[in-house]
Amino acid sequence: MSQMKIFVADDVSATGLEPLKAAGFLVEKRTGLKGEELRASLQDCEGLVVRSETKVTAELMDSAPRLRVVGRAGVGVDNIDVAAATARGLVVMNAPDGNTMTTAEHTLALLMSLARRIPQAAASLKSGRWERKRFIGVELQGKTLGIVGLGRIGRVVAGRARSLSMNIVAYDPFIQPEQARDLEVETASLDEVLSRADFLTIHTPLTNETRGLIGRDAFARMKQGVRIINCARGGLVDERALLEAIKEGKVAGAALDVFEAEPPPEDHPLISREEVIATPHLGASTTEAQEGVAFTVAEQMRDFLLTGALRGAVNVPALGAEALNQLQPYMTLAESLGRFSAQLLDEAAVREVRIEYAGEVAEWDAAPVTRSFLAGLLRDMSARVNVVNAFLIADERGINVTASYRRAGQGSEFLPALTTRVITTGGEQKLAGALFKQGGDGRITEINGFHIEAIPTGHMVVMRNRDVPGVIGRVGTTLGERGVNISRFHLGRREQGGEAMAIIETDAPLTNEVLEELRSFEPVIYARQIEL
Repeated sequence: MSQMKIFVADDVSATGLEPLKAAGFLVEKRTGLKGEELRASLQDCEGLVVRSETKVTAELMDSAPRLRVVGRAGVGVDNIDVAAATARGLVVMNAPDGNTMTTAEHTLALLMSLARRIPQAAASLKSGRWERKRFIGVELQGKTLGIVGLGRIGRVVAGRARSLSMNIVAYDPFIQPEQARDLEVETASLDEVLSRADFLTIHTPLTNETRGLIGRDAFARMKQGVRIINCARGGLVDERALLEAIKEGKVAGAALDVFEAEPPPEDHPLISREEVIATPHLGASTTEAQEGVAFTVAEQMRDFLLTGALRGAVNVPALGAEALNQLQPYMTLAESLGRFSAQLLDEAAVREVRIEYAGEVAEWDAAPVTRSFLAGLLRDMSARVNVVNAFLIADERGINVTASYRRAGQGSEFLPALTTRVITTGGEQKLAGALFKQGGDGRITEINGFHIEAIPTGHMVVMRNRDVPGVIGRVGTTLGERGVNISRFHLGRREQGGEAMAIIETDAPLTNEVLEELRSFEPVIYARQIEL
């Protein structure tokens, strides 16, 4: 065991590394290394521990022939090329829950500081001024706190804020009504949360769909004098739109721990505003949190290297070579179907997921495929969801997941490889898909009873309309006039003269204005953009 070496490249808590040392691993910690010096240090290492400073690239992995696992002492793995790690058979681990309490507490600290203007008052007093009348604040008691995202951090914030006698209203499309009741939290649509909040805090992952979530349109729906807190991810709040809202008096104040670019430029206009409180991404910066995430990752790496146990992994779970070769195309298709389905869903909470397998895939244990569908479906709900923990996330949300198999001789030759049903409080959504040929591209073959064939990739618009002449021409003309090129146009209908569905693939995403123009065409029932 003394020959198994773990290299620690960033400033990770020494106390947190004790599980590795106690198990007999050689732990070498050297921080700040770059380039060839770092690559040379990894030559004989089985494990690598990093925080956010070291960039774990494909090139770096290739320089470490014995490397088996990369551990991130924290939540985000943006500095690790996870796809490259998976392709090289490396496990990537993180500590998804290590910063829950400390980030929630920092959110509350900023909430109180924002209400009472504490940093501004402290700075004024330190500069020799006594300005009691200038820094009149507001009480939190009786105010409405809007929470966008009721994951682990959002739930802790809700509980702490409730003890301050605040009214809590939250938006999370994946939370079950009974879970919200247990949390003593009122849930509502995003529009309603925005319009009712005196204070608004965001706790969602940063994805293509959530980037700029709090932008001009969102600010327009908020009440005058609202206050904004963001301790989640830079980019969730449109900083230019926030600056405009502050200048116009719509937003009375903002507390930001994260920024679109970190560190932000010295002349960042928001930081210089008196209405803004800013901290340098301190959400996870407590002694306890840093020790906790290091300890968690150390335990996970120890168990994996000693027994092969996988906990806290963020990439593909261990599969035999043959099984992985057979299932990988179906896993890719399933994740795309999950992402597609998630973007078609309305705000109703997901209660159940059913997947039926038929044909070749039904001859295998398709649990990895089910995980891939759930990871795609739930990705925008939780920053930590992946194919390893997808079942756990679904269980936490009260989502029942079942899989069934139609094997050879049971009519499976007439069925798509995957048929997925997502049951929500508002109804059922059905998507089906198949491989074009064995091991080939996956395709959507059905959406809610409409038989249609399309490869789920890129920029897509799903449109349902009355089956009348002129719709295709009108859509093509509208997109052409707006400079949007159509790469493929897929059509399906149930019966002539009824309803039709189209999947329109475009070279670039549509703006909200173009989407609204499509929706304004009388035969169009709905049009929704999908990004894969």
